[in-house]
Amino acid sequence: MEKEFDLLSLGEVLLRLSPPSNERLMRGEIFQKQVGGAELNVVSGVALLGLRTGIISKLPDNDIGAYAKNRIRFCGVSDDYLVYDDTNDARLGVYYYENGAQPRKPRIVYDRMHTSMNKIKTGDFDQFLYQSAKCFHTSGITLALGEQCCRTAIEMMKRFKEQGAKISFDVNFRVNLWSGAQAGACIEKILPYVDWFFCSEDTARLTFGKTGDVRNMMKSFKEEYPVSVVASTQRIVHSPKVHTFGSVIYSRDTDRYYEEEPYRNIEVVDRIGSGDAYISGVLYGLLSEPGNYQRALEYGNAASAVKNTIPGDLPSSNLDEIESIILAHKSTGPQLEMKR
Repeated sequence: MEKEFDLLSLGEVLLRLSPPSNERLMRGEIFQKQVGGAELNVVSGVALLGLRTGIISKLPDNDIGAYAKNRIRFCGVSDDYLVYDDTNDARLGVYYYENGAQPRKPRIVYDRMHTSMNKIKTGDFDQFLYQSAKCFHTSGITLALGEQCCRTAIEMMKRFKEQGAKISFDVNFRVNLWSGAQAGACIEKILPYVDWFFCSEDTARLTFGKTGDVRNMMKSFKEEYPVSVVASTQRIVHSPKVHTFGSVIYSRDTDRYYEEEPYRNIEVVDRIGSGDAYISGVLYGLLSEPGNYQRALEYGNAASAVKNTIPGDLPSSNLDEIESIILAHKSTGPQLEMKR
């Protein structure tokens, strides 16, 4: 049966409010309004690269929800599986983001309790949903939002898996949502359903108590659970404005690790969503070129590196741009200062 979507993802859509430039939350008087959210960032990136994606979420049935829906459509992401909350207490989650500058670190303040997303349930959707995607993606953020959201996410994983979809999961640990022990205990229950697993080296140590080097930790997930791909990002933060980014992918099929030279001295404009952009690149590679794990890694690293240079949560790079960045990254000769 032909699947309508290459990728569907369950996650909360958030309103982001940021003071301009390097102004502070506690001092500035103006906020820029944007839309984001981990899972939305992922499906947006994959859509920009050329695959058919959609977001599964619950929005308030008001003007703010309409704004979010319009931004989702603008990214090329389907809103077929958005549902709406028309109750009096319907609300969209909000987060406030303050840029950092050495030695001041970036800051985030969340306002996402009791949002419409926390009411989402499998009964909001018909059974065709689970037959419509080649891959289903969600993250630890969705599991941590609340009991209802967690139950819905786990049940969706099971139903998509039963219908033959690949299950993609990003640990995406957030200390403001739950502890490392809570995250580890919950995620270990869903790992038997996961095919493609994203977990950074630091997160593996904190949430799963892993030890040793990154390769040993990645392989241990394969030995303990039926995951077929484990991807681990490696970010070095030299300052809020200068990062180095790379990753490692391990494949059960080939029993091999895949790496490349990291992207060094990235000029960071906005790091939010860069981890999600990495996942979007890897998922695009896994879905468009099955078995080509090196290429998936290259898409992921390039997508993340360039997202760091773009303001806002959402990516804005198409396939031509990502492929040109990969080509430039591999080049050892002189490069043009400007593309024109």
